[in-house]
Amino acid sequence: MKRAFTFLAFLFLVLGSIPSHARHIKVATYNVQNLFDLGREGTEYEEYIPDNPFGWNKKTAEIKYRNISRVIKDMAPDIVGLQEIESSRALILLRDRIRQRGLDYPYSEIADSRPTAVKCAILSRFPIVWKKEIRVHRPGARNILAVKVRIDDKILYIYVNHWKSKHGPESERIACAKALRKAIDRLPKGSDFIILGDFNSNYNEFRTISRHPELNDTKGITGINHVLLTIKDGRMVTEKDLRADLSTRYLYNLWLELPPHRRWSYYLFGRKGTPDSIIIPAALYDNHGFSYVDDSFDKFAPRYLFRHHAIFQWQRANFGRGRHLGLGYSDHLPLYAYFSTTVR
Repeated sequence: MKRAFTFLAFLFLVLGSIPSHARHIKVATYNVQNLFDLGREGTEYEEYIPDNPFGWNKKTAEIKYRNISRVIKDMAPDIVGLQEIESSRALILLRDRIRQRGLDYPYSEIADSRPTAVKCAILSRFPIVWKKEIRVHRPGARNILAVKVRIDDKILYIYVNHWKSKHGPESERIACAKALRKAIDRLPKGSDFIILGDFNSNYNEFRTISRHPELNDTKGITGINHVLLTIKDGRMVTEKDLRADLSTRYLYNLWLELPPHRRWSYYLFGRKGTPDSIIIPAALYDNHGFSYVDDSFDKFAPRYLFRHHAIFQWQRANFGRGRHLGLGYSDHLPLYAYFSTTVR
């Protein structure tokens, strides 16, 4: 009897140390390259005005929605931040196409209060209980989409970004970074959040900007590194830095999880880059709420997203200046990472 009691006590201790419920959440980001609807908003790029000589019509649009929905269905994230969505109508059409493939996103939001041609959006399997648009005070800048997602009675903040392209100087991206940094600094201490999207900046922009003097109007100061604090003492912030100080304002760019030769999500005309990123704070290492699943970051790169040794972007004739050909996907690859939440 005593032996049986001892065994039961041991079993209780062992089982008591195992989480009663653990959930892994797959979070992704994807610039879908100009997903327009067939309405006329007055803000469309010329080549996406419906039924004009560029051939953006019901047939070509259906192919584009079908192709992008295939990528998202095959990647199967629980939450996906999207860039270059024209409107709520376009977002709903995409959600419906994904649902037809067997993957449902009951919750969605889009940053549509500013009349830009394309916008940031999000699809989620979990309830979005709060939404805010962070305004960047530069003409034509796209709003940053901030949402609060509830998962197992825990809150995760997600910030979807699409910063100014490199048709503009670094000061334009610094304006985006400052608006975002201000927003995350206002969060309650220890909040779990994920920053993702198309930053139009390399993960190590503080090093690569020197190759592009036409962009460097800030004396080498960069938005993604200096303002967001993904560098420290002239080097990239590491997981070790965050674990050493869980109250730090520094952030970790998940590109560092991959070997250098795999660090790219954009590959066009022989040029590779990392305009897309997923960036996380020390709070995702504190073993409370949500945690990053170490080494789970990667890019989604099935063979069908490539053609002739380059990313199979949406195709237009005349080297991308002519009619829509009804072929291709996007000029970016999606990124994803896993996060866990544990309830004892």
